Amino acid sequence: MNTSTPTLAATAAPRTTVTFWQRALRHRSFVIGGVLTLLLLLAALLSFVWTPWSPYEMNMAVKLQGPSAQHWLGTDAYGRDVASLLLVGARASILVGIIAVGIGLIGGTALGLLAAARRGWTEEIVMRLTDFSLAFPAILLAIMMTAVFGPGMVNAIIAIGINYIPIFARVTRAAANAVWAREYVAAARACGRGPWAITFGHVLPNVSTVLLVQATIYFAIAILAEAALSYLGLGTQPPQPSWGRMLSEAQTLMFQQPLLAVWPGLAIAFAVLGLNLMGDGLRDLLDPRLARAR
Repeated sequence: MNTSTPTLAATAAPRTTVTFWQRALRHRSFVIGGVLTLLLLLAALLSFVWTPWSPYEMNMAVKLQGPSAQHWLGTDAYGRDVASLLLVGARASILVGIIAVGIGLIGGTALGLLAAARRGWTEEIVMRLTDFSLAFPAILLAIMMTAVFGPGMVNAIIAIGINYIPIFARVTRAAANAVWAREYVAAARACGRGPWAITFGHVLPNVSTVLLVQATIYFAIAILAEAALSYLGLGTQPPQPSWGRMLSEAQTLMFQQPLLAVWPGLAIAFAVLGLNLMGDGLRDLLDPRLARAR
């Protein structure tokens, strides 16, 4: 009779995966945030293949119309379809968020790991550089870059990304220092493993969940920053649609067509809310202590 049973390694991974998703589906913040984030992604993807009207087509004969069967959310001061502008504007928000967070995540993680691995004067220099960088908010940095290179989405992305580097560096350094104090890292050092082997073999995998949560939260802040920069005329430039510029154009038309400010405002609010809720949910789900408490 064959009495062999599956090994623990073969059964542990599927059971852990199912447990994670079972907890995720019971987590209200994660579910609501995930749905809102999915809607944002679907809106951006849909705009590549279909929009109700061309977002670049102007028709002054139908300007400032309210919602109707032809124009579901109405038209703006140039007769463009607001629903189409919102769909295409989601692309700019996601693009800025992905690239800006990517710049901050890569640069900040590298500096944070370096500071935690080398310590001493290296850590002191990295931390003082981050202190200096944090003195310049993203909007101020964008204004400085605009004065030199001119306004545009690329400059807005660079400004936001550079502003994120010290933030991710500090988060990475704090999480990495906690890992370096663990017993298994001391055992690895006793076995003769070098600082970089320990960094990539032990430290980075153990801080990746913290970085994932931070990236999700700062993705939302990047969307808000892009909207603010576009509102000031420093971000996405015409004719490319942008939620922030839609708000800027609507502010002079509040008494003629107040809904022009409502739609992009709601889009920004729901996008930021969704990413923040999903980030909070990921933090709860990926933290073993919070997971056991739930």
